[in-house]
Amino acid sequence: MHSAAAKAQSFLLSAKSLMTDELSIRVERSFKNIAPESWSKLAGASKTGSVLPYNPFVSHAFLSSLEESGSATDKTGWLGNHLLLETDDGELLGAVIGYLKSHSQGEYVFDHGWADAFERAGGRYYPKLQCSIPFTPATGPRLLVAEGQDRSVLQPALAESLKEVTRQLGASSAHITFLPEDEASIFEGNGYLHRTDQQFHFINKGYADHDAFLETLASRKRKALKKERRAALEHGISIDWLTGSDLTENIWDQFFAFYMDTGSRKWGRPYLTRKFYSLIGERMPEDVLLVMAKREGRYIAGAINFIGGETLYGRHWGCIEDHPFLHFEVCYHQAIDFALSKGLKRVEAGAQGEHKLARGYLPVITHSAHYIGHQGLRRAVADYLKHEREQVEEMSEILTEHSPFRKGERQDI
Repeated sequence: MHSAAAKAQSFLLSAKSLMTDELSIRVERSFKNIAPESWSKLAGASKTGSVLPYNPFVSHAFLSSLEESGSATDKTGWLGNHLLLETDDGELLGAVIGYLKSHSQGEYVFDHGWADAFERAGGRYYPKLQCSIPFTPATGPRLLVAEGQDRSVLQPALAESLKEVTRQLGASSAHITFLPEDEASIFEGNGYLHRTDQQFHFINKGYADHDAFLETLASRKRKALKKERRAALEHGISIDWLTGSDLTENIWDQFFAFYMDTGSRKWGRPYLTRKFYSLIGERMPEDVLLVMAKREGRYIAGAINFIGGETLYGRHWGCIEDHPFLHFEVCYHQAIDFALSKGLKRVEAGAQGEHKLARGYLPVITHSAHYIGHQGLRRAVADYLKHEREQVEEMSEILTEHSPFRKGERQDI
């Protein structure tokens, strides 16, 4: 990664205007060099934004915590290369979060097969430019534009400039993952390949509480979920919601033990460091919800969620005791309870998991965009993606038909 890092540094120092005499593109390596107050003017990155609902993952607090904690750095294969659109006097008008990568880990949109095929054919797939939130399979804005600016002009300009940045960095490709459908259309209009996948989200249709939601399910499904929730809390288990000032260092120590235990078995090496949790607890405590399960006076399991303007984002969970159905209770049922209590419109419960369907989480199409410089690889990937999109759409329709809702209960995503 050292040669790629050197190239990124030289590009940062010699960047020339890719826009006009008044606007230019600069590539910044570190969030330490981006003022929080400047970043907060980007739509979706702060709670005061009016164009987009707040997305905690594109906030300066979250992104800088990933970097400063050692979770997403050059050493872990995530070298910051953030595209900034600025005026001549340095005012930030737009941005694309980007990382020059030497691997494809921690992304949740898998391109290992593309890399293997290209390198077997004599190509060099890495480094590549990954435009996403590290270790976070949650949809959010990727073409960030400051409040009050013309998004219809600046977003296509950012998409086009990203291709030039990719070439100047010497990267094989650029991958923009978990972006909204409208942004996917912008990238596609600028020559990027469009990829789809599937997640499961809970949609709040204005339910007063969890019981009101359960009433929309088929009788057999409703009874099964009630039984499941009772069983999860047997053996004297209780649930706490912790947020804000509840998030003490002692609590983070306990949750980190859960994360390390489950993460080590699932991934081999968990991505996030202990310091990351201290930093988000300090910088964005009101945006964090820990759902913690307690038995005999100590916490035995927990799940971390992030609270957006309209959405609760479930991320990961861990435990030090195994109990039937406790994972479903802590990660899915409690998330619905919290979202309904706060009037949030949806719960995004992370990647994969068809087991979520029976618990009221419906299939939702997710989107990514891909720029590939090598024409031969581009043609092969384009053909693959055409068939993959058809399969994703077909599977989504099949799963929707098997949702637990009563017939006639329309569930618009």
